Amino acid sequence: MSAEVDFINKKEVHLRTLKQSGHVGFDSLPDQLVNKSVQNGFVFNVMCIGETGLGKSTLMDTLFNTSFESTPSPHTLPSVKLKAHTYELQESNVRLKLTICDTVGYGDQINKDDSFKAVVDYIDAQFENYLQEELKIKRSLVTCHDSRIHICLYFICPTGHGLKSLDLVCMKKLDSKVNIIPVIAKADTISKVELQRFKAKIIQELNTNGVHIYQFPTDDETVAETNSLMNSHIPFAVVGSTEFIKVGNKLIRARQYPWGTVQVENETHCDFVKLREMLIRTNMEDMREKTHTRHYELYRQKRLEQMGFSDVDSDNKPVSFQQTFEAKRSNHLAELQSKEEEVRQMFVQRVKEKEAELKDSEKDLHLKFEKLKRDHSEEKRKLEESRKALEEDYLDFQRRKQQLATAHHTLTLGKSKKK
Repeated sequence: MSAEVDFINKKEVHLRTLKQSGHVGFDSLPDQLVNKSVQNGFVFNVMCIGETGLGKSTLMDTLFNTSFESTPSPHTLPSVKLKAHTYELQESNVRLKLTICDTVGYGDQINKDDSFKAVVDYIDAQFENYLQEELKIKRSLVTCHDSRIHICLYFICPTGHGLKSLDLVCMKKLDSKVNIIPVIAKADTISKVELQRFKAKIIQELNTNGVHIYQFPTDDETVAETNSLMNSHIPFAVVGSTEFIKVGNKLIRARQYPWGTVQVENETHCDFVKLREMLIRTNMEDMREKTHTRHYELYRQKRLEQMGFSDVDSDNKPVSFQQTFEAKRSNHLAELQSKEEEVRQMFVQRVKEKEAELKDSEKDLHLKFEKLKRDHSEEKRKLEESRKALEEDYLDFQRRKQQLATAHHTLTLGKSKKK
């Protein structure tokens, strides 16, 4: 028994606004949500892409004010490998499960054509893991580890001449899969004038090649002005350091050179503070949300379409997931029956062919047997004739022998009488 439910789509739904006669208490929902979120903790996954030696690990240590104790990577790897490490951080009563994924050996090969492939495959694999968990009958999305990449920091070599072709190709492949923030690594190696020209050149090349990088949201009035200003500073020119020097009565992160000191958290020296403010303190939740609502949804849509699922049928009418599943199941059963019939017909045909082969073989054997039989009969006849001829010769021989014996006996008697 089936029931059909007609859904009426209304363009506008008019809601009545009512007044309560007293306090109800649902104004505590934001507090409940905050408490629940703090209790569950947060997940944030960062991918660092860049050539070996650009200071990716150092910047991560600087951003999160800790030491992840990463080991230096060699320049001799034959291919790009991705290494992800997950850490548990806590600040006040907020817990953060942080995953840092590093692209080891990126850009070190002579042939760099497939350098981005390992990165794309890794991001797709994390989406696929989440999708498979989502499609389970018994799901555990709350407890399972969400390894989808929320932000990709793309480290640009501070050449001052623009982006390399590898940078453009990789970011173009990734811009529909992950939020990308380009950063100029080791920005203390070029002058301020060169840096401004370099930034403008990078943005121009990204726009020319249609690469879409992550833009800080401006729809929230509380951060719209700040985010809009920070969007104009992309790509961020950053400097990382694990060393501290004493300035006055304070210890600050810095890099010390013979000609002077670069203070990491000094905004006149580099954009590290801007990056940290935008990445961690202002827009972390937006990156998490965009990963789920935009990039993952796009991947999920493509994968479900590959599986044959759709929201509308051939007549552009809405169709439910169950209807699609039933249709696919029916088609699958029909294909199985068709294949079964095809295999059966193939089996019958092969049996017939084998029977025909056996009959031909039997006929050939029968003909060979008849020929052997005739040859045997002919041989037997010849042998019989030879035997008869031999017997006749033998009888003739015996007869002649008898005659000779008789003649000899007669001759002997004649000689005896003469004496």
